[in-house]
Amino acid sequence: MGNDAEQIRGLVERWARAVHLGRLDTVVEDHAEDIVMFDIPPPYEGVRGIDAYREVWPPFFEWQARGAVFDVEELEVTAGGDVAFAHALVRCGTEEELAARPGFRLRLTLGLRKEAGRWVVAHEHHSFPDLSP
Repeated sequence: MGNDAEQIRGLVERWARAVHLGRLDTVVEDHAEDIVMFDIPPPYEGVRGIDAYREVWPPFFEWQARGAVFDVEELEVTAGGDVAFAHALVRCGTEEELAARPGFRLRLTLGLRKEAGRWVVAHEHHSFPDLSP
């Protein structure tokens, strides 16, 4: 495959398609065993380890199956020799939620490292902006 940034872009795009389709094995396949994820729902101290990461996805897939979307709209990748990061804006919500807030986007940040010549996600962070007055 092409350069590191292109490989990472492909990894993120595969991951996002798998999230959208509810394919758990593909969602977790390019993640480090010691993944740390900070997500919108608790636990607020984060999800640590691939087994805990795997456990958080089924409820999201159930919610999404009721009509929600998960589409990456913007993706930027910066890659070094063995570490990289990516950030994205994701259209994430039900059609009703997105109609009520058309520009509202999930913010996604990924920290990656190269293990045995392969990029893996070691850190994942999801957030929505605080719109409270």
